[in-house]
Amino acid sequence: IREIPKVVGGVNQASTDMAVAAYAKVFDHIVTVGSTREAEMTKLLENTFRAVNIGLVNELAIMAHGMGIDIWSVIDAASSKPFGFMPFYPGPGWGGHCIPVDPFYLTWRARMDGYESGFIEQAGRINNRMPNYVVERISDLLNGIGKPLRDSRLLLIGMAYKKDVGDTRESPAIDVADILAGKGARVTYHDPHVPEVELASGPMQSTEISKDVLQAQDCVVILTDHSVIDYRRVLDHSRMVFDTRNATSGLREHYPNAFVL
Repeated sequence: IREIPKVVGGVNQASTDMAVAAYAKVFDHIVTVGSTREAEMTKLLENTFRAVNIGLVNELAIMAHGMGIDIWSVIDAASSKPFGFMPFYPGPGWGGHCIPVDPFYLTWRARMDGYESGFIEQAGRINNRMPNYVVERISDLLNGIGKPLRDSRLLLIGMAYKKDVGDTRESPAIDVADILAGKGARVTYHDPHVPEVELASGPMQSTEISKDVLQAQDCVVILTDHSVIDYRRVLDHSRMVFDTRNATSGLREHYPNAFVL
């Protein structure tokens, strides 16, 4: 945390100076701005920038799948450009306590001044659509092997909103689980950082991954790419794997039962 610059703005110079003195005990670099409003807008810009670009790459992922193009390979290739490009990656949706929330606060505040922010709201619509899109892809994969979604056994890997944390706030994985359960699928999950989650149907506990558990599933769905998961083992023992995070990159080429978002 010490290495992350801290943006500070006060209601006057004295309060700015006092805030800088306090934060300097923790952070190596303090960035001062002209007011508390500028400091708040800085945070909103950071998170809205990420939200819009996540929405863009999610939309491109949907488009690329329809065209038979590997979006992950495209992103890697585009990342070779040494200027003017910053890679963002698709996934089952957005999550956490900032990115899915702050842009909508900004659009609400802008409406108070008579401004409609259609660009930000469109990104929100795309990102909020992703859990349903993931379910559609799972249903299509199951149909391909003659299985309906209803009563299919599905193991979801990861309930946290991002890798290597136990935070489930606004997690798209929970949305995916709720939609699948609502459509009659037999859903279980594994997450080494989240022992229990609250779904619409009630609480659910994490189940341990074993060879027998993996082999019993009609499809294993990777929703959060935790580093501690042995993805080769998952691929070895699963009938079918749908990877929404590219966690199986470099592995799935050898597994015809593996598919990526």
